[in-house]
Amino acid sequence: MAVAEDLDHATDSAWDWVAEQTRTYLATDGAEGHASNGVRTLVLATTGRTTGIARRTCLIYGTAGTDVVVVASKGGADAHPAWFHNLRADPSVGVQVGGRRFTARARVASPAEREDLWRQMVGIFPLYDEYAQNTDREIPVVLLTPQD
Repeated sequence: MAVAEDLDHATDSAWDWVAEQTRTYLATDGAEGHASNGVRTLVLATTGRTTGIARRTCLIYGTAGTDVVVVASKGGADAHPAWFHNLRADPSVGVQVGGRRFTARARVASPAEREDLWRQMVGIFPLYDEYAQNTDREIPVVLLTPQD
């Protein structure tokens, strides 16, 4: 079960630039890495579905009420990102947004919710539309509901 404390003791992304962004974000309590060029990012910690090891990554986010919204785009790859598979197996996740840490419950947006949330996230990061055109899969939109 991933919780906010897992953010400090998790394994970083295999992508070097994401791992470095994540480490900088956490080391500066979000002062560096939270906002860049009008895009805001968070750190997400999930529990590995096969290893049980906490894993963390940085993701672009939006908001919907008190929920935080992320997109499982993987740059338009044909497979979902590992973090998405992990939260489907265990929806309890750790999140850091700026300097705020919390445990959240993750869920995939329903088809009715997805349409508006997708448009919102494309407004934040227009490349999501291009990513969607590069794959046959429907790119999931995920809501993270704070639990504390």
